[in-house]
Amino acid sequence: MSATLGNIGELQTFLKYSSAMQKVDPDHIIALVTEVIPKHSCLVFCPTKKNCENVAVMICKYLRRDFLQHRQEDKEALLRQLKECGNGQLCPLLRRTVPLGVAYHHSGLTGDERKLLEDAYSAGVLCLIACTSTLAAGINLPARRVIVRSPLMARDAVKTSQYKQMAGRAGRAGLDSEGESILILQEAQRDQVRPRLPTFLNVFSDLVQNWLVPNEFEIQMSLHVDIKVSVVDVRLARQVASRAEDLEDFVRGTLLFVQRERAGVCLEDVLRESVDLLKIKGLLHVQGHALQVTHLGRATFKGTSSSADAHSEILYQDLQQGLEGLLLSSFLHLIFLVTPYDLDSGMTWRRFVWQMSLLSSSELKMCAMVGVPESLVARKAAGQSVNKVVANMWVVKRVYLSLVLMSLLKDGDVWGVAQKFQLTRGFIQSLLNSAAAFCSCVLHFTQELDTLWPYCSLLETLTRRLSYCVKAELIPLMEVAGVMEWAPANQLHAAGYTTLSHLANADATLLVRTVERLSRKQATLIVASAKMLLIEKAAALQQEVDHLLAAPPDLPD
Repeated sequence: MSATLGNIGELQTFLKYSSAMQKVDPDHIIALVTEVIPKHSCLVFCPTKKNCENVAVMICKYLRRDFLQHRQEDKEALLRQLKECGNGQLCPLLRRTVPLGVAYHHSGLTGDERKLLEDAYSAGVLCLIACTSTLAAGINLPARRVIVRSPLMARDAVKTSQYKQMAGRAGRAGLDSEGESILILQEAQRDQVRPRLPTFLNVFSDLVQNWLVPNEFEIQMSLHVDIKVSVVDVRLARQVASRAEDLEDFVRGTLLFVQRERAGVCLEDVLRESVDLLKIKGLLHVQGHALQVTHLGRATFKGTSSSADAHSEILYQDLQQGLEGLLLSSFLHLIFLVTPYDLDSGMTWRRFVWQMSLLSSSELKMCAMVGVPESLVARKAAGQSVNKVVANMWVVKRVYLSLVLMSLLKDGDVWGVAQKFQLTRGFIQSLLNSAAAFCSCVLHFTQELDTLWPYCSLLETLTRRLSYCVKAELIPLMEVAGVMEWAPANQLHAAGYTTLSHLANADATLLVRTVERLSRKQATLIVASAKMLLIEKAAALQQEVDHLLAAPPDLPD
């Protein structure tokens, strides 16, 4: 492992780096990677997403042309697959780098794109990936050489656990006979990293284990502190505890109870504070020693991950306000209600005002009702001061993200929406997944409160729309197992398979001829899945019919 190099000049001469080359690649990344690729694999961990892309392009610019011949057919197939998952569009950077066996990998790519690149790297089709530190966690991608470009990831210093994950990609047991990890430091970073250098150099030794213990304990304690209110809420909501004494008995069986002295935690105070907080939020009713969860508390427990989160109160207020004037001429108002509260938006005021100019009068009225009038956005976009109190920025961001989601539901094209709003494809996909999950939570929330009954059927439909991100007429087809993976719903619909019944009664042989690259086995599985789903729906309807026709058990004689 290399941490610092004192003979840069000698190394430059040895590697035959010209002065011009030194300016382009001062860290000698190209020389370090060409020592191992394409015969072996290499991972280059970069501090930012943009740096990943720049490094991949820079390396490809100086690779020999014979790299194009290595696994050429497999790389052409990979490009076709990437284009297919992008609905006919292909990232121009990947179009340049993949033929040379190089790619970049970060959260800006869609999940399908990342999976294709990971599989291609594992199969040896790609020999080098420039990536962020997220690739090191949870993904088994080994490498002969791992290069960490900086001791910083984004603006934060690399933690020892992160570095261990990154360096651990090199020379995985059973997959490679050897491996090496290289950490690159700039001159200005030496003093900053020097105190932690022994830890990096002995990343697999006992020294690291000892160095990690305090941080692991801090993480455990922070988790305990974060979940203590949730524990109280869960015990109450499940009717496991109805008195304060029951909660105390439960806490005595937790890890926090064992660690209380070392952590300096008074469990009685923790329980008292938790109960008081739930009472203030209106989630818990306390009468003497008896504890009872309110209807709002039960809805919060069922519909959200933690009642300690202030978002449950805001959600209830938003839903109540929506009942006074819910916009039903478009999905915008419902989408706003299920847009996650804690996501960054990548918003610019100029882009925001342009998108608002495309809204209908009713949609603009809805934006004003939640606190984001068009005049506010227009003045902010023009750089003018706003005399009125500006709405909370998280409300502004949620409205903006609602416009992103609504555009996605209309177009169904991640690439087009990403270009329209100047956001990464990976962010668009992550936003869609988060909104679908949160929409399901809000649905459960409203089902527990009678006053919010109008939302139930509306949110049920919206949950399916967000989960599949297709037009309404394609949703029945998307529910069939295999359609998302093998047979695009739009192809099936265009070919006349518009309902579940059509698929259940389809001829697998004809289906193979209708859908491109669909195998006979896959077509047979799709038909079988549609038949099973159709039988289940018919059985549910028959059960409802039997219940309606059955004589009441309490019928008077």
